[in-house]
Parts: sequence; C-alpha cells; structure tokens
Amino acid sequence: MRKSRVPLVLSGLLVAGSLVAAALMYEPRGAAHETPVRAGPAREAIGAPRGFDPAFKSRIAQAEAYAKSRPGFTGIVVRDRRTGAVWRNADAATPIWACSTPKLAMAVDLLLRDDLGSITLGDEDRELMHRMLHASDNDAATTLWERYGGEKSFAPRFRSFGMAGIKFAGGHPDSWGWIQATANDLEQLIDFVLEKLPARHRDYLVGEMRSVDGGDSLDTNQRWGVWGAGDKAAPGNKNGWSDDNDDGSWLMNSVGFVGPREQFTVAIMNNTQVVDDGYQVGKETVTKVSEILFRDYFS
Repeated sequence: MRKSRVPLVLSGLLVAGSLVAAALMYEPRGAAHETPVRAGPAREAIGAPRGFDPAFKSRIAQAEAYAKSRPGFTGIVVRDRRTGAVWRNADAATPIWACSTPKLAMAVDLLLRDDLGSITLGDEDRELMHRMLHASDNDAATTLWERYGGEKSFAPRFRSFGMAGIKFAGGHPDSWGWIQATANDLEQLIDFVLEKLPARHRDYLVGEMRSVDGGDSLDTNQRWGVWGAGDKAAPGNKNGWSDDNDDGSWLMNSVGFVGPREQFTVAIMNNTQVVDDGYQVGKETVTKVSEILFRDYFS
C-alpha cells in the first residue's frame, strides 16, 4: 500500500543448519546468543538462468529483454522449488525501498514468536495481521510493529529469514515502511515461508497471499505483479508500492509464488524512476514480467 512520504511514519544457496539458526532467534528476550543470519545467494549465482529447460529459458530471455526496455530498473529472482533452478537478473542485488513487502516478514515473525510463547497473539492481533496481508493495511501494520517491539525486535529476525541485505532508513527511524531490500532478500523470504515454516503457518500465509484484495482501490488492490502469471498458475503475492524516492518517483514491488504446490518463488522489484503516472508504469512492468514468465505455462 502507498504510504505517506512525511518523515514521521510511526503509523540461492542456504547454509546447512539454517533452520536451527532461525529457530535461535525465537527465544525469550535476553537469551545469550549471537544474531544468526541465513545466508543469501552466492555472487556467482547471479546472471545466467541455470538449470531451466530450454522453453523456460526462452521465457526468461523475453522477460529480461522486456524489463530492460522499461523505465527505471527491475530486480528479478525466480526459483523452481522442484528442480532447484534459479535465475537472478543483474539488478537482483540492487537495493530498492521495499515499501509494504516487509509486512509478510512481520507476519512470519509474529507467528513464530507466538509459537514459542514469547508473545501471545489475540484475536485483534490476528485480524490486524489479516488486514495488513489482504489489503496491505498500513495502520494495522504500524499497530503490530509498535506493539511487538519495532525495529529492535523485528530486524534481527527478518535477517534470519534470509533477508541479509536489508537496511533501515536513517531519516525514518524504527519504521517498517522505510526498509531497503533487494529482490534476493524478498525471494529468500518467500522461500523461508514455503520451506521452513510449520505447515499450519505456511498454509495460512499461502491462503492469505492467494486471496489478496482485488478491488478498485489503488490503496488496497494487490492483484498485480506476481499475480500476472494468470489464474491457471494459482499465484499468491504480497505487494508494496509507493512514491518514496527523493524525487517522488514510484517503486512497485511484488513477492510471491506461482504454480501447483507453489512450484516457483518469484520476487520482482521495480524502481520506476517515473513521477507522473509512475504507479501505472511500474504496475505494468512488474505484472508483465510475471505474465511473460508464467502465462499459460501450466495449461
């Protein structure tokens, strides 16, 4: 969801044992452990679409050419969870304001902390979590952020989900809405959701992401980006969008999954560098990338 640009905004390769490392984060505060970080992708893995069949490599080439033809720049990561094949384009490691996509990481963290008993999520908390995932509700996210510890509590845990490259904005302290991330970070997050979470949490988040708001409001509609894969691909996503660049140009981001049994994880982050009509320009870019990659692939 778009957020205010006013400064006061209160409102791949995995290392062995990464699941254990992440679990260490979910102990009561004060436990004497160093902060573990789930490893990000190796640098040499960025670029060539390794391991995909020729037909899908053709789709990748078309998607890459399209992204290069669009305004600004776009980071893209695609992983086939069935085969392990991964494609990261040249901008997959380029930081972009993540906007509302960290709301997914917030939900992951809250569910895991509730499991361990370090917090207790009530009915109101769960309704707020639904609202921030379904309609990208900023007020709901801010309430949960402030209630459960803000940057000090959330940031180390976000990194344990594989989001090793995230940075908080110095000019906007302690805000979920001012985090820089890369497409690599977001893909690692959705991979963590699908591969590492207990089944009940994974199924809950998959259900939320497959049923996001599709109404007419630009403030809540999330059926774009990864959703461009089409109905046959059974996509799910969490999107983030805002005019948060210093010049007021737009950022349009989408992270999610595509295919039966969530076969592919996908992260697309577009810094449009466009002010006028930047929302529509960026929305078209990230949606078309997913459409090129997956439309009719599963028919």
